[in-house]
Amino acid sequence: MKLRQPTDFLILEALEETGRNVATNLAHHTNKSRQNINTRLPVLSDYGLVQKVGPADRSGLYEITSLGERALRYREQYDENENFEDLLAST
Repeated sequence: MKLRQPTDFLILEALEETGRNVATNLAHHTNKSRQNINTRLPVLSDYGLVQKVGPADRSGLYEITSLGERALRYREQYDENENFEDLLAST
């Protein structure tokens, strides 16, 4: 799991604070470009940290997962732990 700091953690924080959201709102909330957010959301989804939710497949609506919430809790250990994914799985 290769996370881009601070962007990925900012996205996770925004989703935790605001609930389900779309890239445009996340860009505003994180002060990152919409293009940057649109690039990172599918990556975070592949890692299982966020998930795309309906009502339509192309809605672009995402929410944080329980794994994403654990990543936020342990973010201080991201740089210290070579396999952050294993850390999240074991907690």
